[in-house]
Amino acid sequence: MIIKTMLFIARLLVGGLFVFSGLIKVNDPVGTSIKMQEYFDVFATDISAIFAPLKAISLPIAVALVVLEVALGIMILVGWKVRTGVYLLLLMILFFTFLTFYSAYYNKVTDCGCFGDAIKLTPWESFYKDLVLLALIVFMLIFRNQLPEGNTSIGKWLTIGSFALSLLLAVLAIRNLPFIDFRAFKEGVNISRAMQPSATLEYSYLMRKDGETVAFDQYPSDESYEFVEMNLKNPEALPKISDFAIWNNAGDHTAEMLTGKKLLILSHNIQKMDLALVHMEKISTLINTFQGSDVQVALVAASSEEEMQAFLKENGIQIGHYMADATVVKTIVRSNPGLVFLEEGTILAKYHYRNTPDPQTAQSLFNP
Repeated sequence: MIIKTMLFIARLLVGGLFVFSGLIKVNDPVGTSIKMQEYFDVFATDISAIFAPLKAISLPIAVALVVLEVALGIMILVGWKVRTGVYLLLLMILFFTFLTFYSAYYNKVTDCGCFGDAIKLTPWESFYKDLVLLALIVFMLIFRNQLPEGNTSIGKWLTIGSFALSLLLAVLAIRNLPFIDFRAFKEGVNISRAMQPSATLEYSYLMRKDGETVAFDQYPSDESYEFVEMNLKNPEALPKISDFAIWNNAGDHTAEMLTGKKLLILSHNIQKMDLALVHMEKISTLINTFQGSDVQVALVAASSEEEMQAFLKENGIQIGHYMADATVVKTIVRSNPGLVFLEEGTILAKYHYRNTPDPQTAQSLFNP
């Protein structure tokens, strides 16, 4: 009886956590794909070049992983083919545990993306979380003969339904934008304010004297103390945005982009843009709408000035062009290109290029 109760609790914890984690990532499979690319980059350098080609298929891999997370979690919860589900979960958690250990031990990928952008864990926190899950799954595996092996049609269709629904939601998120934006650049955020600490940063100073280590809230004036390290006491006050920058060959334009009314057309790689004619026409119409108005339209891309100039010339567009970091651009908008409307540094709206707004909707976003 005790074992069965423990198995029931283990099923709830493992199944619930996998469903929760999977649904968060189903909300933003492009973000999971970006994280997979980071791992493949590291593995290609540190382990084998065989991982390099996987970057090209990181999105399908990401979708498969997050959809399986949800479906396997549901299998465990509803009790349909639980033993099969436990074996599959074991393979998945071994893979995840390897990733998080590698990140933590070698300090390579500092955010595993286990819960997308919703919940940030340090590499070691992620690894310990996976160890707990691994222990629970191994426990279920050891006592698998006592697990309920329900083959009811309800459990079957709940599992299949969760798989199909998760896949549909993942595709919709890819073809549009995440349903819920957990990132620092979500709508309503004022970038200028988010680049500032929310409170005065406070530090503690570890000093050593006569073999004894002492902590101070202020750096001691006594020169006989030897400095050991400085620690931030309120890390929650750090700026939410620390890497936003826009520039070109003429210099830095970050402050300029955070004043007035702006429509930024963002691309993390102009060479990888694959715009259908209908989408390019809608963007061009939008650009023409704001010509001669108080709304500045600019192309911001993680590409060279020559590539941006060639793109603008090819499409007959005459707007300013600036550079930005590819990771920052991908963080701001999960679309290539994506449209971001700003007013005095506040993000008014973000659009996937497939959902380019009509001129009237775009104009209504700004204050008159």
